[in-house]
Amino acid sequence: MKLLDFFLDFLLFCFHSILIRLDLDQLVAMASQEEILYEDELRSRYGHLEKMTDLVAVWEVALSDGVHKIEFEHGTTSGKRVVYVDGKEALRRDWMFKLVGKETFSVGGTETKATINIDAVSGFAYEYTLEINGKSLKKYMENRSKTSSTWVINLDGVDCRIVLEKDTMDIWCNGKKMETAGEFVDDGTETHFTIGDHDCYIKAVSSGKRREGIIHSLIVDETEIPEAAE
Repeated sequence: MKLLDFFLDFLLFCFHSILIRLDLDQLVAMASQEEILYEDELRSRYGHLEKMTDLVAVWEVALSDGVHKIEFEHGTTSGKRVVYVDGKEALRRDWMFKLVGKETFSVGGTETKATINIDAVSGFAYEYTLEINGKSLKKYMENRSKTSSTWVINLDGVDCRIVLEKDTMDIWCNGKKMETAGEFVDDGTETHFTIGDHDCYIKAVSSGKRREGIIHSLIVDETEIPEAAE
């Protein structure tokens, strides 16, 4: 009888030990999972904070195919350089021993060449400048106002940005290069194209003045559209 009682007590002891072991394993698993979730959350927060603190410059550049936003991140500890064009990563260097220098990349459907220059000002302060096609952004925009014309019009509820490249007579609408047909008229030339069901053309006439050169006008459905300033 005593032997049987001892055996039953032993079985109960083993059973309780197994239950305790299972509970401990579950607790460890839960703790490990919480630790992983915490680490992921911390990494996510740190990565977001790092991105915010490393963002050093933002530019907006008007090109034929649209207005593009360029963002530059520069980690002055690691030398990290990241370029975003319209929110998409265009260039990344996670580790650079040299904190100054330049990075070149392309922008937009026209693959326009852009360069960000990184120069030391004093101590740990840096200056960031953007060049487009080898010119400073200011000079490029000044030159662009002479070589292109831009109009903005709402057609069928859609804002349309129409750009004429004067040197090539290429016409763009919302980033798309349009098919055109040119013809000579009595007082100049007309370059015709269509947007949806709308007939459009750009008329080029001489201003009669040497400094002003040729004047370009956009006509949509027989209505002249005023030029937009960019």
